[in-house]
Amino acid sequence: MAKAKDYIAVIFAMIFWSFSFIWTRIAMQSFNPVTLISLRLVIAAALLFAFVTFTGKFQKIAKKDLKWFLLLAFFEPFLYYMGETYGLTMVEPTLASVIVATIPLFASLFAVVFLRERIGIINISGIVVSLLGVFLVVNDKTGGKVVGTGILLLFLAVFSAVIYSIILKKIPKHYTSLNIVMYQSMLALLFFIPTFFVTDFATISTIHITLRATGALLMLSVFASMLAFVFFSSVIRKLGVAKTTVFNNLIPVFTAFFSWLILDEILSTPKFSGVCIVILGLFISQLKLKSAKGHE
Repeated sequence: MAKAKDYIAVIFAMIFWSFSFIWTRIAMQSFNPVTLISLRLVIAAALLFAFVTFTGKFQKIAKKDLKWFLLLAFFEPFLYYMGETYGLTMVEPTLASVIVATIPLFASLFAVVFLRERIGIINISGIVVSLLGVFLVVNDKTGGKVVGTGILLLFLAVFSAVIYSIILKKIPKHYTSLNIVMYQSMLALLFFIPTFFVTDFATISTIHITLRATGALLMLSVFASMLAFVFFSSVIRKLGVAKTTVFNNLIPVFTAFFSWLILDEILSTPKFSGVCIVILGLFISQLKLKSAKGHE
């Protein structure tokens, strides 16, 4: 049974992830994408390892469960962060957050295709409405230049997050959220470190580190890579995939406001309308999913 603290936790996770679009933009003024991701994972994993060790909450992974943890780490953080971080080099934070907010929509489609769940006219209507909203944001002429590759990379992040949510349900419930996030961060480094030597190692000596970028890196590590995942993984195991991922609808609202407040991003009428339409469509698509299933 979900409690108020579960809803508060998932809302804070969405706030931290909303800020991550802004912190990433700031941190990339100093760090290349793979370097940034690797550093934030090292910091997050080290903090979590220290915490679970000193509090006596450390858990070893059973051999039979290792495959699930490796898959978890591959899809998120690895593929998700690659898609999101490189995508943010090409599009504005608000558009990025709108695309990421389609995770609940594609989670529904994933369930239809792979789990043979039924889809009705209300669900289809929600999908169409959401795509219309994305179209309005993408075609807003007052914003920055939109690069198609950036949009594709962000959708890679979306699909990675959907698969991550499914795999997370496969992790046995005796593992705590702290240990799950610690291991996914550690194991993701198995994918990121080789990538770092291919993409960023040659340019490491040219990095100019600023205090502002370092602060953003620390914020990403503590809040986006650690606390948000701990909150999210804890709640999704109680509420289920559909009921938890629907909270991603809040991300564009928070990101649009924070980007306007902190980055002076233009929040034009078409962009604001598009964000609202995406959220409306996403809620419509989720209503059908929940009414059809009745439970997770």
